[in-house]
Amino acid sequence: MYEPKTKQNDGDVLQFLESFKDEDRYPDLIQLLKLMHKVSGCSARMWGPSLIGFCPYHYKGKSTQGEWFRIGFSPRKQNISLYIISGFEKETELLSKLGNYKTGKGCLYVKRISDIDLEIFEEFLKRSLEVMKNW
Repeated sequence: MYEPKTKQNDGDVLQFLESFKDEDRYPDLIQLLKLMHKVSGCSARMWGPSLIGFCPYHYKGKSTQGEWFRIGFSPRKQNISLYIISGFEKETELLSKLGNYKTGKGCLYVKRISDIDLEIFEEFLKRSLEVMKNW
């Protein structure tokens, strides 16, 4: 059976974020932490050594199953990865208003939070969480 590498753990989210305190983007990371907590109503948890996730759920695919989070983020070297539901093609109107970002399979990449419209991003998070309720 497939065993996912990245799992929820008891790591301290704030301690992890403190490691970025000397970087310009540290306030962005704290702002994301607060925003995702506010929108989701879930506590932040560490997933692996560098992912912060909210609202865990169990998924089951054709050949895999496991636990993952509904929304989350990770400070990466080049960007901040914002993990939200894939299916960006369904939200083209919101994305057209979001600002400066790139997309991956299931995440958005931003350099700084100031590059995106936070009201639009918050709406995107809400819609994503609503869709994920049915998963």
